[in-house]
Amino acid sequence: MPQNVFVLGWDELNFRMLRELPHPAQYRFHRLLSLEELRHGEIDFDRLLDRAGSVLDAFDGPVDAIIGFRDFPITTMVPVLCARYGLRSATLESVVKCEHKYWSRLVQREVIDEKPAFGLVDLEADEARPPPGVRFPMWLKPVKSMASVLAFHVRDRDEFARAAAVIREEIGFTGRPFESVLSRLDLPPEIAEAGGSACLAEESVDGAQLTLEGWASGGKVHVYGAVDSLLCPDRPSFLRYQYPSSLPGEVIERMTDISARVIKHIGLDSTTFNIEFFWDRGTGAINLLEVNPRHSQSHAPLFLYVDGAPNHQYMVRLALGLDPEFRPGGGDHNVAAKWFIRRFTDGVVRRVPSAEEIAAVEWEFPGTIVQISVEPGVRLSDLALQDSYSYELGHIYMGAENERELEARYARCLERLTFQFDE
Repeated sequence: MPQNVFVLGWDELNFRMLRELPHPAQYRFHRLLSLEELRHGEIDFDRLLDRAGSVLDAFDGPVDAIIGFRDFPITTMVPVLCARYGLRSATLESVVKCEHKYWSRLVQREVIDEKPAFGLVDLEADEARPPPGVRFPMWLKPVKSMASVLAFHVRDRDEFARAAAVIREEIGFTGRPFESVLSRLDLPPEIAEAGGSACLAEESVDGAQLTLEGWASGGKVHVYGAVDSLLCPDRPSFLRYQYPSSLPGEVIERMTDISARVIKHIGLDSTTFNIEFFWDRGTGAINLLEVNPRHSQSHAPLFLYVDGAPNHQYMVRLALGLDPEFRPGGGDHNVAAKWFIRRFTDGVVRRVPSAEEIAAVEWEFPGTIVQISVEPGVRLSDLALQDSYSYELGHIYMGAENERELEARYARCLERLTFQFDE
């Protein structure tokens, strides 16, 4: 009998990835609110929980698992719903210890040294100032954000003041609903005082950026893959995610040890996770950037191309209390990437690639997936969930024999996909 797995934040690409799991007859996947429903307008956490609960209560059959692949509010809704329905998941407290950037840094500080200097910024002060001990350049960001929204790299007091003003104006979009999550927990005094709409400053660190993907169960931590995050030239926006990583094995082993210490100390269990790091090639220094209490759905096609199954395999089987039973290296390609199609200046979209252009690219490079995320008539500066330095026009997922072929294929795809803008 197939087990019923409800997917919070349903979207077509991830449903396509779920159909690629080994033993598909073991599962029956169900929509539990679409991504559009969860991100439409201002986030009302309690209302979304009630809507999800109504779907589950109306289901004529057993609910065997609830999963989700994306950031807030999905990451925090999953443990609340699983607790309500007696299902397996991480605890809400352990998830929020990752999600609240300041709380996460305080917990990390108790077990590791590999992290940048950090501190809270008083946005209510007449003149917001950097916290003591945090030097320029630094990153300014809300303690709860999504997709690098409201994250600013600042080099001096003037840039700091401008970034703080923008964050002060817009931080409530995620801060207010995050307060609803925090109200469900018995918080340490410093976190209760900071709340969900605080601003964090972190000293900027440089180097090669890498994400470790892993899972935790029964108090044991497993890392199953390392993915490079490569930036656009001279800009702090991602150009592509590439798997497997090209970093030395010894560096990845050090990051794996750091990850295990942090995940165990947080108490995150019965779930997937990913942890982002920087490695300085010159000094060998490692700095932990961020802990996410879920695996990256952006990496799912990459693991399919290289390992023969998407990394959703781990989350689904953990949620059902099963052995992940997944081994790397069974895919059709040696290397794979998620490319970001970006534009760095504002404009109104006048033309996007046609269905015929996309089909031609996907036919020329079998397995390639092209996603266009803008529509004609849209002004780029009106797009939601963008980083502070660029606009995402779409994504291209593809595999190749090696990195050189990967880059050549991407260049060929861009030639075939035509965008037009009014400046």
